[in-house]
Amino acid sequence: MATLTEATTPAPTPAPTRTVDIMLVDDHAIVRQGLRSILEREHDLRVVAEASTAAEALAVVGRARPAIVLLDLKLSTSSDTEGLDLCEALAAEYPELAILVLTTFLDEQLVLRAVKAGARGYVVKDVDMTGLVRSIRDVARGESAFDARSAAAMVRGLKAPPVTDEKKLTAREREVLGLLARGLSNRDIGSRLFISETTAKFHVGNILRKLDVTRRAEAVYEASKMGVI
Repeated sequence: MATLTEATTPAPTPAPTRTVDIMLVDDHAIVRQGLRSILEREHDLRVVAEASTAAEALAVVGRARPAIVLLDLKLSTSSDTEGLDLCEALAAEYPELAILVLTTFLDEQLVLRAVKAGARGYVVKDVDMTGLVRSIRDVARGESAFDARSAAAMVRGLKAPPVTDEKKLTAREREVLGLLARGLSNRDIGSRLFISETTAKFHVGNILRKLDVTRRAEAVYEASKMGVI
């Protein structure tokens, strides 16, 4: 007597994991190399392009068509925030592009300016790799991504009331101004405040911008007129 065999339903094939294409924009080749090495260990992340300048990034992004741009704000020695202009240009031309800022600088107004320029996230470079990968995946899903310090800085910036140029200076910037008035170099300012020379230079650049001057001596003069120092 023939026996009937029980039909079995084949197990569903798992949906393939979507690969997230990433473009790295940083003026330091060694940083890009390190990021590429780390990110490509993840099965769902792939670095498809790199750029070291804003002009190069604008030229490459159209060909590479990444889903995410991992963007440093400082792309040259002449400007500490050139990446903000690039962020705005990329966001305007490629609205679907997710831009995640990865930088050494943390400032309340800088975080807000990055968000207004179109960034979907802001992460400081000393974040651990797990946090960075999580942030990349978050923005790839259309979410926002901020590390704890960047989020706190953004909240402080949002809570700050509209004020005059004098009061827009942060406590740290006022400290830097006081040392500028004493004629200290960026290196000496960094040493006194236990920050890097690069960070000191960044604060000096912010001070010049906020006081609408181009020279350190002019900044000291303007600040003295306002009674800041």
